[in-house]
Amino acid sequence: MLTIAAGLIVHLRVPGIAGDIAGDALYAVLIYLLIVLVLPRVSRRIVAALALLFCIGIELLQLTAVPATVNQAFPPAALVLGRGFDQRDLLVYVVAVMIVLIVDASIARAVRRRRTR
Repeated sequence: MLTIAAGLIVHLRVPGIAGDIAGDALYAVLIYLLIVLVLPRVSRRIVAALALLFCIGIELLQLTAVPATVNQAFPPAALVLGRGFDQRDLLVYVVAVMIVLIVDASIARAVRRRRTR
């Protein structure tokens, strides 16, 4: 919920390239977290790979007319499907997913250490 709230705040309040990059990063983090919720026992590396595949797939879909058509019929869909292809987004997705994977692994390690004490 915090990731969604942060993403909406960034979308509504942070203009320009900073908002675009932050929004894309939060989108990738959200996808990672949703996959963890759906597949909690799956290796986090696989979760990261699935999140990247999803984000890159959505970005590549923006090279077609599908998102524009859906967004025209239902404007909030742009929050999920985006508005247009941007190469930079691909890099942002990779970096964001790697960061959330590292944070997730660090938290899991700390929890395991605490349980063994």
